[in-house]
Amino acid sequence: MRILISTDLEGVSGVCVWEQTREPTGAMYQEARRLLMADAAAVVKGCREAAADADIVVCDGHGGGFNFVPELMAPGARYLTGRARPAFSRREDLYPGFDAAILLGFHAMAGTPNAFLAHTQSSLGGNRYWYNEVESGEIVQSALVFGHFGIPVIMVSGDDATARETRRFLGDVVTVSVKEALGEQFGFLLAPQEAHARLRAGAARAVHCLPERRPFSLELPIRGRLRFPDKSRADAFRPRRSNRVDDYTFEAVFERALDIYEF
Repeated sequence: MRILISTDLEGVSGVCVWEQTREPTGAMYQEARRLLMADAAAVVKGCREAAADADIVVCDGHGGGFNFVPELMAPGARYLTGRARPAFSRREDLYPGFDAAILLGFHAMAGTPNAFLAHTQSSLGGNRYWYNEVESGEIVQSALVFGHFGIPVIMVSGDDATARETRRFLGDVVTVSVKEALGEQFGFLLAPQEAHARLRAGAARAVHCLPERRPFSLELPIRGRLRFPDKSRADAFRPRRSNRVDDYTFEAVFERALDIYEF
């Protein structure tokens, strides 16, 4: 069995303010990296408990990459990290052969009320995305890309809003809530030991439930829409394949899910 753990930072246990996710050289960001590694270690252990011989790859997905701390890497997995990572559409040799994906440390889409650090793609840009007329966030985007390769998402972790969004789009996938948001940067956190116990148990349960999971997909071609929060940001955008339809919005048609980011 091969398991891919795709990581983000905003949904990691103990992360609750923007400064932890936006300033790579800052002390708060460095602490968030350590929090990420502890969450990842818990998930790796849970996967190992359920599938002792699994090939587990933990993929660094936040910002520009290079977020992992080598001395905190849990044994039993390989860690894919670094800078200048290629776009999803140019990673076709990486994903084939995986049996399952876990989304670790994810967050709710832009505009979600009472959600920690909610955004879609750019936390500063305020971009919003629709696919086949349904507004969607990074959970759907990741599930679509993995689904292109026939890989089902078996677990998603983050705050309570992330769990709700996951169930809305992916159905009965294992969700692990490691915090409860009362606002964008305010809410309840768990003690690390409790958060890690939840993640470990959730990962083991998710692996056991793999036979019940199916890859996520949308009807092709996918009709995509990207909307900017103001005209100046839209004016600065240089589209690759999309057409501008008003002062704020670009639309494109994607023949395959792997290309959904390429507006």
